[in-house]
Amino acid sequence: MPLEALVERLELAAAELRSGDLAPARAAALVDDCARLAAEAGAALDREVRAADAGAGPAGQQALEQ
Repeated sequence: MPLEALVERLELAAAELRSGDLAPARAAALVDDCARLAAEAGAALDREVRAADAGAGPAGQQALEQ
């Protein structure tokens, strides 16, 4: 799932949690969903950073060697 979609889902879940109109079981399920979504977002961000680093190629390596 794209990072933007994960962030949107986290924002919606946070808004629902802030509403205060949730049964305890629903709130607990949302907290679990937020943890899972945050882990997915972290992994997606890591993939994006690695892809950007891979695109640096030899020029990035040369800068480190100088």
